[in-house]
Amino acid sequence: MPGENPSRAGQAVSGGRTDSMTIGSAVKGGSFSWRVAARVRTLLAGSALAAPMLGFAAHAETSIAQKAGLSVSTVEVMQLAMFVGVMGAALVSAIVLIRERARTSAQNVELRARIADVNAALQRSEALLNLRDQRVVVWAAENKKPELIGTLPLESGAPEDRAAFLAFGRWLMPRSAAALEHAVAGLREKARPFDLVIETQAGAPLEVHGRKSAAHVIVRFVSLSETMRSQARLKIENQRLAADYDTMLGLLDALQMPTWLRGADGRLKWVNRAYAEAVEAENAEVAVREAKEFLGGQARDAIVEQHKSHPVFEQTLSTVIEGDRRVFTVTDFAGADGSAGLACDTSAIENIRGEYERTVRSHADTLDQLNTAVAIFDTDEKLRFFNQAFQKLWSLDSGFLHSGPDNALLLDRLRSEGKIAEQPEWRRWKESLLSAYRAVESQEHWWHLPDGKTIRVVASPQPKGGVTWVFENLTEKMDLESRYQTAVRVQGETLDNLAEGVAVFGPDGRLRLSNPAFVALWGLDTGVVKPNVHVSAIRDLCDQRAADSPWGGFVAAITGFDDERRDRHGQTELNNGTVLRYAVIHLPNGQVMMTFVDVTDSVNVERALKDKNEALQKSDQLKNEFVQHVSYELRSPLTNIIGFTELLSLPATGPLSPKQREYVEHVGSSSSVLLTIVNDILDLATVDAGIMQLDISEVSIDRTITAAAELVADRLDEHSIKLRIDAAAAPKSFHGDEIRVRQILYNLLSNAANYAPEASTVTLACRRLAEGVEFSVHDDGPGMPPDLLDSVFRRFEPRTNGGRRRGAGLGLSIVKSFVELHGGSVRIETGKDRGTTVICTFPDAPSGVRAAAE
Repeated sequence: MPGENPSRAGQAVSGGRTDSMTIGSAVKGGSFSWRVAARVRTLLAGSALAAPMLGFAAHAETSIAQKAGLSVSTVEVMQLAMFVGVMGAALVSAIVLIRERARTSAQNVELRARIADVNAALQRSEALLNLRDQRVVVWAAENKKPELIGTLPLESGAPEDRAAFLAFGRWLMPRSAAALEHAVAGLREKARPFDLVIETQAGAPLEVHGRKSAAHVIVRFVSLSETMRSQARLKIENQRLAADYDTMLGLLDALQMPTWLRGADGRLKWVNRAYAEAVEAENAEVAVREAKEFLGGQARDAIVEQHKSHPVFEQTLSTVIEGDRRVFTVTDFAGADGSAGLACDTSAIENIRGEYERTVRSHADTLDQLNTAVAIFDTDEKLRFFNQAFQKLWSLDSGFLHSGPDNALLLDRLRSEGKIAEQPEWRRWKESLLSAYRAVESQEHWWHLPDGKTIRVVASPQPKGGVTWVFENLTEKMDLESRYQTAVRVQGETLDNLAEGVAVFGPDGRLRLSNPAFVALWGLDTGVVKPNVHVSAIRDLCDQRAADSPWGGFVAAITGFDDERRDRHGQTELNNGTVLRYAVIHLPNGQVMMTFVDVTDSVNVERALKDKNEALQKSDQLKNEFVQHVSYELRSPLTNIIGFTELLSLPATGPLSPKQREYVEHVGSSSSVLLTIVNDILDLATVDAGIMQLDISEVSIDRTITAAAELVADRLDEHSIKLRIDAAAAPKSFHGDEIRVRQILYNLLSNAANYAPEASTVTLACRRLAEGVEFSVHDDGPGMPPDLLDSVFRRFEPRTNGGRRRGAGLGLSIVKSFVELHGGSVRIETGKDRGTTVICTFPDAPSGVRAAAE
């Protein structure tokens, strides 16, 4: 190797030479065994030096044998090779060992230098950690106690003691202690690093950093400089404000009142769940994103307008929620960078307030209707309510009462005006009255007023303070009681002198009172009919005096076996021919009163009247049959007369002189009038027989009025009478018999034309009513006296009453019959010198045809 000692190399060469000589000697001596050489070769086969050494041995063997001229065996050669290999291996190992020792020494020197550097860094770190501006907490393992390094300034308020320092809640603010403990737990359990700014109870801010390495958990507390403290305080304040902001948002989100925040541009920034539900949004984010407004545009404009002059808007507004209109009290505050609003649903409150106000008004109205004077005073003894009876009782002016005087002042005024009696000790008497404000139970007093009235005064303390005073005027009651007693005595005398028999039985069936007429009518013994005698005993006596005795029903009504407490009336005939009309009347107190009247004479007269009435009915029937028969017999010749009259009027028949034509026209008009009368008689006969049928259809009002006006036009023109038609409020049609309606209007117009003055105006009006249609005809005639209104619809009773013609007296009878057949009604409004108006009312749709009233 380069750098080796020359003497050491020379020694190696000398050694080699010696070895060669030894080998040579061995060869000469033939002491080598070729078998040993083979074994050596085998041992050297796995060595890295085997090949060169074996080669060197073979070469040496061959060269020696050649030089010596000797014959060398293989064993000897192998022994020589083995020797040479071992020596080479020892040489190589020595060289490697020397080199490894030098390398190890260099590494030791380097490690010593690095250890020195680490010790210096450790000393510097310990020096830094032991400064009085930071403290480090190190957890080396989960189950070991943490190690504390360094200290914090005394003004920070951090304790020096290890246990006291680790109890964060003792020297940190509650919010900071909770945040730090939560962060340390997250660091140790989930390796979640953190950076916090905390505040001690002394008010000093600290920075805390938490980190976790492979083997340690480190939390470092750092005291800050003045600038950093200001920043830390701001950070703490920001954290506190952020926490408070989150808390407020959480609270607002939990409220059941719609709440919103808006930016400076007026757009929604945040809404709570109640807002989202109110605007039917899926959630609050959707409501903000889609800008769904809770209030209408007009309400929002009012809020913006109010914010221009005042930052707070507070008003009651209405909006629609889920299809219902609700009332909300809206409060909206506008700041520099936006606004915030809240809406409280006061619909239920408004309903309750309205119900309360209505109840109070109803209560006040009810008290106002009472005849008993009522006054309510509050806890301060001020008058808060009085009814009309109170004002009327004391005759006090309304202004004084509405001013809310106190109770003592009111008593003093009543005393000064002489409306209550003077008391010997007024002050003590007044204090006794006013003690009701301190009492629990109601108090009752009796006042005897100077004007003779007797007043019962009740003072009722209210649960919430105050007193309700009730002034009951018992003057009339006491007077009524006196009158009642007098009336009872008078009643007894009256009953005793009545010709009508009276008996009153109690619910137990016993007689309460009776008069002598009862005993006389039934022929009873006065010794038997006494108070408290049972009705069954009287029934046994009365049953003997009447064949068809009603006393069985009387007993059932008195004793209550008759389920229905109904008053009943009847008539019975005694064995002696006396006819008694009785009445069973149930009194409110459960008693039953029976009255008996001797109607023997009346019954006899009634029987005679019935016989006469039957004869009159038969006579009236014969009259109707005669009229009907004669009417039918008159129609045929009248028809012939009218026909021949019209035929004579035709030019084809021949010329007529003016006188003849006048006679023919007179015959024709008289025949037409007579035919109308006959037709009216036949119509009334048909109605009386109950066989008239109405042809119900849709009646055009305009067409019907026009047709009726045309029929009566000649009669109106004859006397220069104008017809005014007022159908502006009339419907287009209604259901009825058009022919009969036209006949009704014609008869009304004809009647009006008969009584209307010359050159006057007859008015035909029609209008819709809620229940149907109303026709009315008015004329300015002399009117009807009240005594004629009852007979105006009777048949065959013509009345001139200022009319031009005397008719058959059937016009209004037919009108009434036909209108009632339609289910309508007729009435007349008239008076002296104000004309006559006949009003006919028709239903929209007649329910059916019925017989008209005669």
